[in-house]
Amino acid sequence: MQSGNISIDAKNIMPVIKRWLYSDKDIFIREMVSNGCDAITKYKLANPGAEDDFRVTVTVDKEAKELRFTDNGIGMTADEVEKYINQVAFSGAEEFLKNYEGADQSGIIGHFGLGFYSAFMVADKVTIDTLSWQDGAQPVIWESEDGMAFTMRDGGRTTRGTTITLHVMDDEAEFLEGSRVREVLTRYCGYMAIPIYLEDLEAIRQAEERRAEEAKKKAEKAKEAKEGGEDKAEDADDEFNTEASEDKPINDTHPLWLKAPKDCTDEEYKATYHKLFNTWEDPLFWVHLNVDYPFNLKGILYFPRIRKDFGVNDGQIKLFNRQVFVADNIKEVIPEFLMLLKGAIDCPDLPLNVSRSFLQNDGYVRRLSQHITKKVADKLNSLFNTERKTFEGYWNDIAPFVKYGCTKEEKFFEQVKNILLFKTVKDEYLTLKEYQDKNSEKTEKKVFYTTEPQRQAAAVQLYTERGIDVVVMDTLIDLNFMSFLEYSGGFEGLAFVRVDADITGLKQDGEEGEKLDDAAMQDYFRKVLDQKELVVKSEALADPSLPVVLTEEEQVRRYKEMSSYYGQDFPFPSRYTLILNRRSPAVQQLSKMPEGETRDLLAQQLYDVARLSSRPLESEDLKAFIARSNKLVELLAQESAGKAEAEKAE
Repeated sequence: MQSGNISIDAKNIMPVIKRWLYSDKDIFIREMVSNGCDAITKYKLANPGAEDDFRVTVTVDKEAKELRFTDNGIGMTADEVEKYINQVAFSGAEEFLKNYEGADQSGIIGHFGLGFYSAFMVADKVTIDTLSWQDGAQPVIWESEDGMAFTMRDGGRTTRGTTITLHVMDDEAEFLEGSRVREVLTRYCGYMAIPIYLEDLEAIRQAEERRAEEAKKKAEKAKEAKEGGEDKAEDADDEFNTEASEDKPINDTHPLWLKAPKDCTDEEYKATYHKLFNTWEDPLFWVHLNVDYPFNLKGILYFPRIRKDFGVNDGQIKLFNRQVFVADNIKEVIPEFLMLLKGAIDCPDLPLNVSRSFLQNDGYVRRLSQHITKKVADKLNSLFNTERKTFEGYWNDIAPFVKYGCTKEEKFFEQVKNILLFKTVKDEYLTLKEYQDKNSEKTEKKVFYTTEPQRQAAAVQLYTERGIDVVVMDTLIDLNFMSFLEYSGGFEGLAFVRVDADITGLKQDGEEGEKLDDAAMQDYFRKVLDQKELVVKSEALADPSLPVVLTEEEQVRRYKEMSSYYGQDFPFPSRYTLILNRRSPAVQQLSKMPEGETRDLLAQQLYDVARLSSRPLESEDLKAFIARSNKLVELLAQESAGKAEAEKAE
């Protein structure tokens, strides 16, 4: 028997490890299982062609307060235990801490390298029972209670491999629940290359008790049936039939993303999506990443249906390293805008024992990120160019992702800017070029849009009746996206204008109508509406039945909406312009009416009708509109009655 202390100064390692890794300490299960998988891989490499029931078994023994990790891999001799456990494992932990120093708060990506030492995060005693595959090797038992002092002695193991037993501390009892361990195994080890089995002794014991109880009840029913003179008692069995537990691994050792795309079916892609994200909803489509040079990259990125009110991290991209789960949504590796997607990426060459700040400046990682971006853009272009109708069918769901990506990643924007679609109120999908080619004679370089087609229906109709397309921009990202295209997109002179912000395209060519005194009309409307900043001017609009149009300056309205969206309250002044249509008989009559109540009521009514074309009236404004409408009806009725009396008198 041998006993001793780890030669390095390790007395302060455990408290620091526990503090830093407390939030994700369940990774110790991944590390233990990874060690077992590595041991099996080493055995297979040392024995090419060897066939065996290779497996890692995780045993949950709640009664004994133990977690056991057993593999039938290469095993260790006493010298190897001394080399790989007493020296490498603990010095590796010390090296791990050195890497942590100076790292940002998000820490070391993946925590790989912690390895065997992670066992002491939850255990107050760890035992290794191992036997090397080499002929004549002697079994060894290694044991430590604090990660510093250890003992080694001869063991009694007779089969090749290793069992690591963790005696779990009382305050870590959650890891003695089979369901909790299964959840961790599924998350971290669900796609490891070696079959992994879970053995929950508590569940097995309970199942055996249930089977015994069921057998007893079946026997009693059979006895009752026999005493009752019945020839058959098969029906008595049905109530107590139970499914036998299957001995099957919890992991998929050959994940779909490691296969060649040509060998994968749509059904397999969807099934993988369902399993990865525990959902029954199908993805829209996907991109299969399969690169061997100049770097090794495998993965599948899925396009889900993205909500209009998406958040930056609505998606979920799982990062793997040689089929071992590392983390979700590592933005240092995966461009931020791609976080709206879902998927799995396996990067076996990715450096993991480094801080995330290192990854941000690593050339390999940048090339990796750029390649992923390019592959996504290529997929979108391919769909647009070869399956335009299919692409249009996806657009409503993927538009928030594409627009967000354009504003965040310049290269992505350059790759997709010519396939950006704009949906019109008539459910047509046009690229920016198609919109301008179709409408430029009437709109110059302006793109007219609506944020709420139903509420702004009257204003929309003014344009559609003139043959001008109106596009729908109703997602949260659209406010930023339009500004981005105007100022950063390379489209000179492009301007997005909401239907209630401009009258371009509504003007009449030719007949101008009788001129109005704009200055006098402005003074009058400002007075009767009590709005000193209101701008009033006259134009010849194409539709004589349209008396007035109220517009609000586009950029000011955008600033106000952006301020409201971010919960700010900047005092932006409203800039409204009341356009009087001098081709309208109502406007001409109003300009010539004598001062009085009727004229004021009509002016106020025309203004509110113009407001209603883009947004509903609320509260006191609505009450005033209704009262005024009733008054005007009363005046009109009185006038009609007076005319009738006059005609009768004649």
